[in-house]
Amino acid sequence: MKKGSMKQAMRSRLVLVTLLAIGALGPLQALAQVPARFYWDTLSGSSAVPLIFESISGNTNPFDPAHIVTPDANFDATMAIAGYAHTFSLFDRSAMAAILLPMGRISGDVTVAGRTFNQSASGFGDPMLEFSMTVIGPPAQKNIPDVIRYEPGFTLKLLADLALPIGEYDNDQPLNIGQNRWYGRLGLPVIWQLGPWVPGRRTTLEFLPAVWLFGNNTDYVVQTLETDPMFQLDAHLTRDFTEHLWASLDAVWYNGGKATVDGVQGEALDNIGLGLTLGYAVNDNLNLTLGYKSTINDDAPGDLRMDGFMATLVFGWHPLIEGSRRLKNEQ
Repeated sequence: MKKGSMKQAMRSRLVLVTLLAIGALGPLQALAQVPARFYWDTLSGSSAVPLIFESISGNTNPFDPAHIVTPDANFDATMAIAGYAHTFSLFDRSAMAAILLPMGRISGDVTVAGRTFNQSASGFGDPMLEFSMTVIGPPAQKNIPDVIRYEPGFTLKLLADLALPIGEYDNDQPLNIGQNRWYGRLGLPVIWQLGPWVPGRRTTLEFLPAVWLFGNNTDYVVQTLETDPMFQLDAHLTRDFTEHLWASLDAVWYNGGKATVDGVQGEALDNIGLGLTLGYAVNDNLNLTLGYKSTINDDAPGDLRMDGFMATLVFGWHPLIEGSRRLKNEQ
């Protein structure tokens, strides 16, 4: 092989490694529908810093993953999420730990116990910790050759999230950025490879069945808010257009999560949302994602109604990749 061809092949491999490293780490958003390709395994030791921006409207507080519906309400929210994620090897399996901090503003009308509040809230939300680990699938990727050989095949992961109830909260109003209670999620992300694993031709079918668990808010406008567990199923069909551009058709189903305020029960969720995601690698370290999602069976007053646009920038890096890139440039 000619020297120029060898350099080009090495460069393509470094780009592939970096795209996997930053694409699998972002965007980090456990507060809403899980993005496509979020749980792809990548090179151990990778790090990423995401910045996520969302504009959301509907009849529920998007800062609350319980998605408690307020019939006939109209909320408008601007949300930003910053975080940090790091991948590592655990028992020879790929693992990831992340932390994210939501912030933003929400305003609208909400009715509690027969009283209607016209409110707004702003500030920092509840920080969320996340851990995921592969339990079925390829072993951890510990070097560049491991990444080059990697194919997900059928991969099953274990996922756990925990939110810390320290966000901005005002007990005089029901609409808040923080939720004043513990909550978290347990899930089993699935990645199913369809066809060859070649950059520009990769196709996957992905699922995430998960259950959200909620503690009680004992100071919810001088009342107690209880929420039943909520089941959430995310699904994505993703496809590469080029080595740098990909798209995904997204779907989500919410079920359960009945809310009770001082013994008065609300309605359980049974709603479906559809969306589209486009991802593009700006360069070797920076990834841009644009997405839209909307509920579809939302005609009745008690149905969940939510529409949102999302833009994400993720900066990712790995010491091994950066070292290889410097070595390549010196040649």
